[in-house]
Amino acid sequence: MLNPGFHQIPRGMVATVVTHLEMVTPPVATTVAHNFTFTRHTAADHDWYRTLFRAVGEDWLWFSRLHLADNVLTAILHDPDYEVWTLQDQGRDIGLLEIDHRTQGACELAFFGLTPESVGKGAGRVMMAQAIARAFTRDINRFHVHTCTLDSPQALPFYTRAGFIPVKQEIEIAPDPRLTGHLPATAGAHVPVFK
Repeated sequence: MLNPGFHQIPRGMVATVVTHLEMVTPPVATTVAHNFTFTRHTAADHDWYRTLFRAVGEDWLWFSRLHLADNVLTAILHDPDYEVWTLQDQGRDIGLLEIDHRTQGACELAFFGLTPESVGKGAGRVMMAQAIARAFTRDINRFHVHTCTLDSPQALPFYTRAGFIPVKQEIEIAPDPRLTGHLPATAGAHVPVFK
């Protein structure tokens, strides 16, 4: 338990406040006209996946998948209860959407993001409609997601507009992926590096 006040973060680490959100029933579905397409990847190659993961998440210091051994990542990506989708614009992958049904009665929006050049063009709303529809294809009592202060400042308001309700916060401290070599030194320019 943290006491009120400041707490020094060890050098070589990054710290973030993580907000957990959930929805227990799907909101009323709305149709958004678009020219995007979705592709589900049931046997995603781990190298292809990591390339897209970096393209979407590098600016926000997404690193959790980069630490996994190939066989561990492949087992997740190939699990029949784990859905990997890409949003495509004219055949090009511009968004990553991951739906995790591996826990009975719940579904996690495990990853959700767009490539930087695709932000602000309505693609996020289209992806969220797909995420909600996919989550509630099964009998679940909660659909949950988390975001953090390393993510885009647009993420938390976007999730609440989509119908998610904040339910708790945590502080996460992890090795800085720019210092471990998992991401380039230029990643996450909004977060200082402390060697």
